Amino acid sequence: MVLGKVKSLTISFDCLNDSNVPVYSSGDTVSGRVNLEVTGEIRVKSLKIHARGHAKVRWTESRNAGSNTAYTQNYTEEVEYFNHKDILIGHERDDDNSEEGFNTIHSGRHEYAFSFELPQTPLATSFEGRHGSVRYWVKAELHRPWLLPVKLKKEFTVFEHIDINTPSLLSPQAGTKDKTLCCWFCTSGPISLSAKIERKGYTPGESIQIFAEIENCSSRMVVPKAAIYQTQAFYAKGKMKEVKQLVANLRGESLSSGKTETWNGKLLKIPPVSPSILDCSIIRVEYSLMVYVDIPGAMDLFLNLPLVIGTIPLHPFGSRTSSVSSQCSMNMNWLGLSLPERPEEHVVRIACIFFLQLHPAMQK
Repeated sequence: MVLGKVKSLTISFDCLNDSNVPVYSSGDTVSGRVNLEVTGEIRVKSLKIHARGHAKVRWTESRNAGSNTAYTQNYTEEVEYFNHKDILIGHERDDDNSEEGFNTIHSGRHEYAFSFELPQTPLATSFEGRHGSVRYWVKAELHRPWLLPVKLKKEFTVFEHIDINTPSLLSPQAGTKDKTLCCWFCTSGPISLSAKIERKGYTPGESIQIFAEIENCSSRMVVPKAAIYQTQAFYAKGKMKEVKQLVANLRGESLSSGKTETWNGKLLKIPPVSPSILDCSIIRVEYSLMVYVDIPGAMDLFLNLPLVIGTIPLHPFGSRTSSVSSQCSMNMNWLGLSLPERPEEHVVRIACIFFLQLHPAMQK
């Protein structure tokens, strides 16, 4: 008898939205199919699934031990959110190659359903950073006698929702600073900066209205600017590694000596970015708005206003300036997720998924 061959092994999810992109939250049921296509007949010991969610950080640092001796210190930490295993065909004993207990799979396409529940406790949002990641995936393994197993892993996305319609995230953020420039024994006049934004919480696609006043009493030409930064913090073995990235920025008009500039709601749009991660013990993702004055030949004068990037948009009655008024279903058949070869591709995909959840009109 000529043994058959495995033509394909795939995983598909029963999504909770109108697209084929698997996106879930804590407490949701993740269900789907393992699809097996074979030519001829094959004998199978087992078809298993393994689903797992975990956060992991890793980085290395070079150390000097003296006497021209150097070594590398590894920092790793991991948090597991869930670990689920199930057998769809056969039995657990993979080392048993006896004829007993084999299942015969006939030529054609076959589907095997799976289902499991995500924990009710908060889960960290899917994320891929410079020194760590938060990943959720399902892996299928087909075991056959005397042959290497066929394996496939497919990722799904989890969002831990952040509702920006809470008092702490609706509160205005403001600050004031000034700086006096010195050159040898001469003291220049002060440069003053005050800035305010309407609230702390935003969602991707919204524009932040910046209210600011910059007064230049120095002898130098200065330039007011604003920028949104993302800060990734990774924790392991009592150490912390931080990465800061520019998200968006704008530039005001150059301001000569004795001049004042006022921003009456200058707009800075938030591009597609992943939500803030605030509840993971080893990875933290935070955002801030920096309003600053670029001073040639001196340290810049700056104000940092904290931001939280949420997943539940501002209610229409919350503000007249919100550019997002409701959550909508997705239609993103073009965005399928598998484990990425490059982390930056994964981060862009997650950000795009989240952005299109909030802005369905952009899908058309």
